Amino acid sequence: MKLGFGLLLILHGTMHLIGFVKAFYFNAENKQALGISKSAGLLWLLVFILFIALASLFFYDKKWFYLAFVTVCISQILILTVWNDAKFGTLINAIIILVSISAYGNHHFNNKVTKEKTALYKNITINNTKVVGKNDLLPLPEIVQKWMENSGVLDKQNTVSLRLKQIGQMRTKPHSKWMPFSAEQYFNLSNPAFVWVTKVRFLPIINMVGRDKLTNGKGEMLIKLASLIPVVNERDNHKINSGTMQRFLSEMCWFPSAALNHYITWEFIDSSSAKATLTIKKHSVSGIFKFNTKGDLLAFETNRYYGGSKDAKQEKWVVKIIDYKNFDGYRIPYKCKVVWQLQDGDFNWLNLEITDLEYNITEPY
Repeated sequence: MKLGFGLLLILHGTMHLIGFVKAFYFNAENKQALGISKSAGLLWLLVFILFIALASLFFYDKKWFYLAFVTVCISQILILTVWNDAKFGTLINAIIILVSISAYGNHHFNNKVTKEKTALYKNITINNTKVVGKNDLLPLPEIVQKWMENSGVLDKQNTVSLRLKQIGQMRTKPHSKWMPFSAEQYFNLSNPAFVWVTKVRFLPIINMVGRDKLTNGKGEMLIKLASLIPVVNERDNHKINSGTMQRFLSEMCWFPSAALNHYITWEFIDSSSAKATLTIKKHSVSGIFKFNTKGDLLAFETNRYYGGSKDAKQEKWVVKIIDYKNFDGYRIPYKCKVVWQLQDGDFNWLNLEITDLEYNITEPY
């Protein structure tokens, strides 16, 4: 897709050379019939040069969209002067403008997210982080101790931050089509917070971008179609706050040493399950971790609001572990599926796979 659009810029720019050639190299009779003066011909040449420069900026991922707005404006003015011969170029200019607007929206979105990533990692100290020992696990339910040992936390530094990459599929309704996505996620475990950024293939030529965020116990959800049109923009909503905290709690399977942190408390349920409670600024959420007899995590369950609207009700939300993999010395679930257990049946809305994970890193990808 990127190559195709770049070639379109070059081809469209090259077509503007025709105006230059007609102004300078046709005979006087033809030039008079076409109505292109030498001064106008120089403008056609200028637009050709601008489009080539524009294509170069585009291929090198520079801020090409600013130049696109100027170039298309000049191009369209020239097209209007020779409408009968060049009117098809209007359609190409319209395509370029639409893509440019989307690129500008994506640039603005990325700038916002970059600032949030930087703020997330501010004041995190990696040096002199405590090493987890056997005695640190003793206050936990026995099955949780087994899980942490199996995960590889013993004799390693406590995790205070991490970053990871994901790929997968998601859908918005039962029986709707699956949409592929890629994502990055950043965690602060000293003061529980995260930023999750995703790009979702909505249509063959249209993407959605999204960002979920947890800071100081408050959640935010932002989804934009083509990086421009807000589809979801939720904040200052207690249902979103609790749901985002529950998400953090479930994702502790990727950073198991956080089970020892002061903001997590544990309650024994039976030999294969335990209840964890996350508390941030006097607000608490809970969920149940389920294990096999060896101490491998099988699933996380909680009652979570199904949406953030006023009439949203709590439904059972389940993260099911599919497979494990080693990352940076830790054995963690790297394939999961997320299911809403609704009255009408199970709604598997998300399947994900972790492709990269690094601990105690304080720089974004």
